[in-house]
This record gives sequence, structure tokens and C-alpha cells, in this order.
Amino acid sequence: MINNKVLLLTCMLLCNGGAYASPAADQPLQGEVLESMDAAGYTYLRLRSGKTEQWAAIPKASLKPGTQITIEHPMVMSNFVSKTLNRSFPSIVFGNLSGGNASAPLNNEPSSIADEKLAKATGKNAYTVAEINTRSAALKDQQVLVRGKVVKYTPDVMGSNWLHIRDGSGNATDKSNDLVVTSKAPSKLGEIVTLQGVVHTEKALGGGYHFKVLIEDAAIQK
Repeated sequence: MINNKVLLLTCMLLCNGGAYASPAADQPLQGEVLESMDAAGYTYLRLRSGKTEQWAAIPKASLKPGTQITIEHPMVMSNFVSKTLNRSFPSIVFGNLSGGNASAPLNNEPSSIADEKLAKATGKNAYTVAEINTRSAALKDQQVLVRGKVVKYTPDVMGSNWLHIRDGSGNATDKSNDLVVTSKAPSKLGEIVTLQGVVHTEKALGGGYHFKVLIEDAAIQK
């Protein structure tokens, strides 16, 4: 299941044998950038915070060594495995760069891939994207089947891949044309998939993340 605190992305690792830094709940983490590297839309930072060194992950930002930064809504996790980096980390900090873009890539605007009118999935509990959005209260905690095009894809966040899908139903004004889905199975931009998963509503993840409708742990048929 997805952690119910701030959800950003990938990883922070404690530097070779360094002490673990454990920020108080929701208290900003301050430190000096010692090293940075970008991967999959995120920036990984080796920080010196007090007498400790640790890695932190934030949405992609240009930061030079020596820069003093503040990370808001820090969350520490232990024994995190990143499939993207193919590494296990004893301790990980997730957070938002103070003054940066706090919306993060999970629930921001999908890519510019053109919408496409698709045939509705067939079978029991099959719905369009718009039907799931507009009937979410009645469908809460139920298994649904939906077919759509992947218009945004963020892999390997908290053990799941995140997809925005559209099928040509609904409208952008009330955002009923877009559905956010998590899955262990991989996908890619532009792919047309049929998904089966459980409907969750009013999913608050902290740090500014809130999903009115979210399909979790979906199986993907291509």
C-alpha cells in the first residue's frame, strides 16, 4: 500500500556508514548540497545536515555543490528498494524543495499525447474513465475494469508505477477525462491498456498530494 505521508519519488541513501538523520515529523530538513545527480525526472542530493551526511530525493532541480537548501515535509523510510536504480537503501528521505514545485510528477498535468476515443472495455464491472470519475462514490472499494491510453507514466514510486489514462470520455473542465492508476506492472507513454483495480476516493497522501479518485494495484492487459 502507498504510504499516507508525503509521496514524492525515489531515493535517499545514507552515505557509507554515516549516521542516520531523522527529521521530526513534517519539520523542514536543512542541509548543504555535497553532490547531485538527475534520474527519471528527479534530483538526488547528497546532503550534509549538521554532522551527518545523507541522500535526499526531490523533483528535478538545478543545484550546485555548496548550495544550502531546505526540504519541506520530509519523510524517512527504512529499507527502501529502488527498482530503477537497482539498489536497496537503509534509509530514504522524500520531500519537496522549499520554494520549488511542490506538485510533483504524480498528480500534475499529463503529457501532450493526443487524446483518443477508445472503445469501452468489455466484461463485468467495465466502465469508461468518465464513468469511474463521476460514479466514484458508488464504486468506492470495488474492482473495476477500464480501457485507456497512457498519457503520463512515472515508474517505480514507492514500489508502484503510476499512470494517467484517458479514453476520450469526460471533459477537462471537471477533470473527469483523466484517471490516475497505480500498478506493479510496467507500461509506457502512448500505450493502450486495459486495467483492473480497486477504486479509492479522496486519497490524501500529504505534502499537497490529494486524489479525488485513484485506482490502486491494477493488473494491466495490453
